[in-house]
Amino acid sequence: MPVETMKAVRLHQFGGPEVLRHEEVPVPAPGPGEVLVRVHAAGLNPPDWYARAGMPGVPPELKPPFDLPAIPGTDVSGVVEAVAADVDGFAAGDEVFGLLRFPAALQSGAYAEYVTAPASDLARKPATLDHVQAAALPMSVLTAWQFLIELGHDEPSPFQEARHRPMALGGARVLINGAAGGVGHLALQLAKWKGAHVIAVASGAHESFLRELGADEFIDYTRERPEEVARGLDLVLDNVGGPDSKRFLGTLNRGGALYPVYFGEFDDEEIANLGVTVTATQVRANGAQLAELTPLLDAGTVRVALDSTFPLADARAAHERAARGHLQGKIVLTVVQ
Repeated sequence: MPVETMKAVRLHQFGGPEVLRHEEVPVPAPGPGEVLVRVHAAGLNPPDWYARAGMPGVPPELKPPFDLPAIPGTDVSGVVEAVAADVDGFAAGDEVFGLLRFPAALQSGAYAEYVTAPASDLARKPATLDHVQAAALPMSVLTAWQFLIELGHDEPSPFQEARHRPMALGGARVLINGAAGGVGHLALQLAKWKGAHVIAVASGAHESFLRELGADEFIDYTRERPEEVARGLDLVLDNVGGPDSKRFLGTLNRGGALYPVYFGEFDDEEIANLGVTVTATQVRANGAQLAELTPLLDAGTVRVALDSTFPLADARAAHERAARGHLQGKIVLTVVQ
């Protein structure tokens, strides 16, 4: 007999981690093109805490629809429970992972025992990874892939008119700012896979971790300013971004590029005079790209790091950990043990 209710974490109001409530809710039903996934683990991402807080500072025209109460979460790994009649690619019992509905829906219900997912957002879970590791990947690894390897879509960027086009990385000198975080540590490995010389920027506590992942050079930003010591770069992937991202423009060779994951304001004249480009994109759900990444994950060419794990009922504590910052890898909620 099908299960009718489940445990989930919901928002009934915006605020701090204390607004996350663990409660009983109905199990969703898959619509056309969707599957129902029994969630084993759900990954945390910055949009989760931005949404929880009501996205302060974001212009209304950039905010996706967000009705309360809502179940947060977009990154999921689990087992297919049921499929809609029009879904051919998956069947009950398949182990899957994916980034769900992003950015069309800021939160897609992953903090729950069951979630519905567009089949096109899912890929089969890498065989060598458990569900916790797989749940840590989708948004972060797709961000790294779409910025550095292949955009994979023709959707316009909300940040700029120019279309983001990843540059060739073979032999390039690449600096990754925020290299120890969710996107950064995966981007480092993808850049190395493509033959780049990678300079990782993080606090000193992360140096051995990042060198183990393949960093050729390391800059401890607590001891020296990377924009003052790094020179001759072909690419900067700035995972911190925002208003201070322009500080890296002077580190680039002519013809180089700056990719700010969190976009800021730039002076077009300064960029033109330096002979560099600044482009960004917004990560989008893409099951096909996750499937393309799977051989790299199974081979160990790209490894995911876990900062910490928390049971679903302790989502508040997970968000409190995120708020303290200085993450080494990803935070994951465990749902099915």
